[in-house]
Formats: sequence, C-alpha cells, structure tokens
Amino acid sequence: MDRVRLGMTEYVVNKNGFGALPIQRTQKDEAVRILEKAFDHGIDYYDTARWYTDSEEKLGAAFGGAKREKIVISTKTGAHDAEAFWKDLETSLGLLKTDHIDIYQFHNPEFVPKPGGEDGLYEAALKAKEQGKILHIGITNHRMAVAKEAVLSGLYETLQFPFSYLASDADLALVELTREKDMGFICMKGLSGGLLTDSAACYAFMNQPQFSHCAPIWGIQRESELDEWLSYQDQPPVLDDAMRARIESDRKELAGEFCRGCGYCMPCPTGIEINNCARMSLMLRRAPSAAWLTPEWQEKMKKIEDCLHCGKCMSKCPYGLNTPELLKKNYEDYKTFLA
Repeated sequence: MDRVRLGMTEYVVNKNGFGALPIQRTQKDEAVRILEKAFDHGIDYYDTARWYTDSEEKLGAAFGGAKREKIVISTKTGAHDAEAFWKDLETSLGLLKTDHIDIYQFHNPEFVPKPGGEDGLYEAALKAKEQGKILHIGITNHRMAVAKEAVLSGLYETLQFPFSYLASDADLALVELTREKDMGFICMKGLSGGLLTDSAACYAFMNQPQFSHCAPIWGIQRESELDEWLSYQDQPPVLDDAMRARIESDRKELAGEFCRGCGYCMPCPTGIEINNCARMSLMLRRAPSAAWLTPEWQEKMKKIEDCLHCGKCMSKCPYGLNTPELLKKNYEDYKTFLA
C-alpha cells in the first residue's frame, strides 16, 4: 500500500484519500457502509467540509467510536469572521462526533487569512489549536495567486489545490514549492471534475516520486468507485508508454479554457446549472452521452436561453473564465449533438 507523508503535520496516510463531497448525494446507510468498507481496507484519510451538507454527519456516523483515533479527518470552514469560525467549528465537532479536527482548513478564501487581519480568522484558528480542538491549520484554494501566497506565508501546514495530470507548469511549480516548504499537498479534483476517465492513469501520475508528498482525495459516491481505487492498493498502476500517450492525448484535447465544475459560480440568478452546463461538450464526449441527453438535461440546457449576462458567474470564477460565452458555446454544441 502506497503511503504519503503530509508534510510538517507528520501524518502518514494511504495514497488513496477519501474525498467525502460526493457522499452527500448517497443515502446515509449506504454512505456509512461505503465509509466503513474504505476503513476496513486501509483508507485512513477522509476530507469533508461544512459546505458539504450532511457529509460530516455521515463521517460521524461511521467513525464516531474507536475507529476515530485510527484515521485523519480534515474539514473546512467558509467563515468570513471569527464568530462564524467558532460556530462552524463547534458544528463540525458535533456532527463528526469527535473532540478534535486533525486538519482544519479555510475553505477557498479570496484572501489569505493572517495574524492581525480584521476578520480575526487566523487568531481564532490559533486559539482553537491551543484548546486542542484543531491540531493543524490548512487552507484550500482554486486561485493560484492565493495558494502561492499561502505557501510563502509560512502560516499553513497543508494546502489543498486542484491537481491532476492536466497540471500546468505553474501548478507543477506550486507542488514543488510546497515540498520545499514541507507542506502537505492535498490534491483535489484528481479526475478534473470527471473529465478524466482513466483512473489508473490518474493514480499512476500521482504516484510518481516527485509527488511523494501529494495526497489525492478521490471523490467517492458509489461502492464501485471505491472498489476501483482499492484495486490499485494491491497492484499499483505503472506509468507506462500507453498511459503516457493517453495523458498526452488528454492534455491536447483539454488544453486552454474549460470549466472544471467546481461550482463556485453558483447559484445562478436564473437557475442555470452552470457547473455542468458550461462543460457539457466535454462531458458528452468523455462519458456515456445518453445520460446527458435525457429530457431532464435538455430542459436544464434550455435554461441557458434565460442567461441575463449579469456577469456574476464570471466575477466568482476562480479560473477567470468567460462563463456566459462558455454556456452559449456549449448550448449550441448540445443542440447540434442532440439533432
């Protein structure tokens, strides 16, 4: 079983981390069963967030007993001030049925919380750490500038950032910087929001020596997905020539501006499901297309006609995409594909 040291936290965890965002879409009893199976097969790192509806509650139901001390849990707060920070933390502790969070992360802030800030966030985190309610302070982001500033600040022990084999040179430089600073690098969107469909290639890419400090958290919703990742623990995929060719092909196809499906542009004033509609062209061609051509999805795509061009989605996109234009292009392509 491949292991990874999460930098200065000194946690050493399974290279298969469990991303618990998708289990908010799974019935509670089934989610608990999947989580317990993951634990029984050696997965010992679980990542969730206050924003993930009932994800924390499901982790608490699975790991609220003796198993708790055998795993690492990270969760996140999207608080903008100290009062909201403490409310989020106490809620998370209660739902997770634990007296401490192993890694408590600021969730995709537009700035780097620092000592002396008017928001009081970093001081709150330090106080919570003194009280033993959190053991390590981390940060997550989708913005390169904020992520790099966080790494260079020396204030954080882990960084969670999108990382897959579609990584740019800037992404790779950021990964190396975290190694130099002895920060744990937690890789979200290792499948690039579902655009990458060869999980073996994704795992093999992450398992290269230069990424030994990188801990991918694979989003898991179904038992079949868990089984796929578990299979790589006994026989880790090797990055051979065939995989390298697949990776290069995907890089060429997905180069440039495309929606990662992060959802930070939501909600839309007119109800457009932007995080899926703005990347529909890619999903049609990289996954079984029938699921995207149902009457329900035709209606969702038709809502693009109601776009107000208000620019709210653009202003919130961490990748600086022209979202209304992407929606328009994807809708035209969808109608052609449907015809």
